[in-house]
Amino acid sequence: MPSEMKTDMERIGLFSEPTYITIGDKYMSPYNRPFNAAASKNKQMLPGGLKVRSALQEGYFDSQFKRVFEKEAYSDPVKLRRQFKMQQSKKNIGKPFLPSNGEKKPSGTGSYYGTFSAPIEAMSALQVHKTPYKSPGKNVLTNPPKHGTGYGYHNLTLSKPYPYTADPYDREKQMRKTDNSSHRSLLKGGAFFLNLHPKDLFDSNPYKFDKPLPPVKKSGGKKPAVIPFKPSSPAKKIGGMKAGTFEVYPSHSADPFKVKTTKAITKNKEGRVFQPSPGPKSRPVKSVVIANIMKTVTPANYMNLQSVMAY
Repeated sequence: MPSEMKTDMERIGLFSEPTYITIGDKYMSPYNRPFNAAASKNKQMLPGGLKVRSALQEGYFDSQFKRVFEKEAYSDPVKLRRQFKMQQSKKNIGKPFLPSNGEKKPSGTGSYYGTFSAPIEAMSALQVHKTPYKSPGKNVLTNPPKHGTGYGYHNLTLSKPYPYTADPYDREKQMRKTDNSSHRSLLKGGAFFLNLHPKDLFDSNPYKFDKPLPPVKKSGGKKPAVIPFKPSSPAKKIGGMKAGTFEVYPSHSADPFKVKTTKAITKNKEGRVFQPSPGPKSRPVKSVVIANIMKTVTPANYMNLQSVMAY
């Protein structure tokens, strides 16, 4: 490679530039490209027309109708069932089993005919010896109910009538008076009053002064003239001489000159100066939109595709 051309590492950051995906064919516009050009050349495959199904064998894949059963005959299921029963009955050794006697039915209520056991003694109809019946006697006899509505009639309730008691006219007033006098006798001291009367402040007024004020003092002398304050001098600015600082500028100190030693330059065998390899460089990266287009557009749908965006 000529020395004046840049390497692939310096140009795109790769060891070698990849080859382009092509076979050297010429570019053809997708608008002028013929679609299915082989369809207009030579003979084409022509299928037969549709067949209409009818009573004939036309329209079916098989040329002859095939039956599910070949040479089958009519069979009577009832006849077959009777023949099977006759064959099974021939396998019996003796006569069919018959019970000794039929079931016995009772002749009436309380009868034990037809049961496995005899009459039960506990259920015998014999009467047990009982004591003669004794009447409990008559019920409690009460007086007949008293007639009357209850209003204005005397002695009509179950209990005795209430006795008459006198009811003085001022009885309620006398009872209230006695209760009040007994309550006052139990009191000790005066009545209790809360300090809830309205005030201007929660506490007593701290600025209120009841004592008489002293006489006003008269000023006889003249007041001294007030001199305004003036700073000593304006602020100093730094002008290369440190005049505006609080401290004194430091004195100059001796600084002897020292010769700096240079390091030897390292060279390779050919006599060239060693240069480290350059770091990684940026390389061209395909966009996400292009990746979407490459996945969506195919040779089969590039003519009918309207949009390749996902949104």
